[in-house]
Amino acid sequence: MTREYLKKATLTSASGASDVHDTVVEILSDIEQGGDAKAMEYAVKFDRYDGNILLNADEIEAACALVPEKLKADIRFAHDNVKRFAELQKGTVADVEMELSPGYIAGQKSIPVDAAGCYVPGGRYSHIASAIMTVTTAKVAGCKHITACSPPRPDVGVAPAIVYAAHICGADKILAMGGVQGVAAMTYGLFGLPEANILVGPGNQFVAEAKRILFGRIGIDMIAGPTDSLILADKDADAHIVATDLVSQAEHGYNSPVWLVTDDRSLAEKVLDIVPRLIEDLPDLNRENAFAAWRDYAEVILCEDREDMAKCSDEYAPEHLTVQADDLDWWLENLTCYGSLFLGEETTVSYGDKASGTNHVLPTSGAAGYTGGLSVHKYMKIVTWQRTTQEASKDVAIATARISRLEGMEGHARAADVRLAKYFPDETFDLTANG
Repeated sequence: MTREYLKKATLTSASGASDVHDTVVEILSDIEQGGDAKAMEYAVKFDRYDGNILLNADEIEAACALVPEKLKADIRFAHDNVKRFAELQKGTVADVEMELSPGYIAGQKSIPVDAAGCYVPGGRYSHIASAIMTVTTAKVAGCKHITACSPPRPDVGVAPAIVYAAHICGADKILAMGGVQGVAAMTYGLFGLPEANILVGPGNQFVAEAKRILFGRIGIDMIAGPTDSLILADKDADAHIVATDLVSQAEHGYNSPVWLVTDDRSLAEKVLDIVPRLIEDLPDLNRENAFAAWRDYAEVILCEDREDMAKCSDEYAPEHLTVQADDLDWWLENLTCYGSLFLGEETTVSYGDKASGTNHVLPTSGAAGYTGGLSVHKYMKIVTWQRTTQEASKDVAIATARISRLEGMEGHARAADVRLAKYFPDETFDLTANG
């Protein structure tokens, strides 16, 4: 049996993307030349906000006071989980050294970047969890300065819960500015901020394009498109839970793909029947987003067996991958391309999105085929060092001189020659490229 599409997408993340490149280039150039004043102009134009841009201590305290105690407790719970998992990840990178030959020592050292800029979406939804995910990992990594940047709402400012989350997670400054202008402010070091070494966090297509353009001048976590999710389910999966999980991810936005891959036709047909009814029951904005995403981007794929299901999933390389099928260890062993994996009905992408501890800033649009998601490692530079004695340098110098001359790089060769001449004046070496 070849794969059968019981539902086929009419659009993809590529075909549905807007061409925003020229607009973003113009804004970035304007702000780089015009500085704080130009960034403020764009804030008034796009954010419709002319309040204080960098929140002071009193404003942070006032915003935190508006957050209900129950929500504060939930944010602290999520922060603790993310922090402990990030600390675990950091522990996997050690400063090491080895003696390559007697007297010649080489090593590895991990150094956090100085300044991190964390973008926290606040337009369609207030992404409290994004503040937790990005600021916490930067703090655990050891960044000296962390800026949290989030779009303010007219006459309100940054959502109080985002302010609270960014504050308790360790943000040094909170910037009330959205979109390209917020990204530019962190990159160029406006409003007294240090220039960011790295920008992280999700955002709309303008934020994503700004990060793409600036990459190289600064580091970024990844170039992200619309969020996407895939569920692998077999005959024993609960169709209602599968459908609910698909809808929960489709509500992210009109262009958020969701895919069901299964080897059971009956399950697929049940899910196809249930999803529209679940969408219809959502609040207005959520319903509008999920309806468009399901209509234009969703797919339901029928495979021959679990091996083909796993292969199909790896080809899609989803941002979020859920397995609701028998023998979870088999899937964990055989699946290779995903941003984050959720094994079993008992967990769900929503847990990872909000509070379970793994990071929700993940590769989209097939990028999971070559990269993982945000972690403490993204904020850290893995650098190398070496030292040696004069005696231990001899063999390396000889090899370096010969290889350099074979490559035609005489200057490199002479850097080795002078050391051999100084350290071993009574010896003669054959440093020619041939022979």
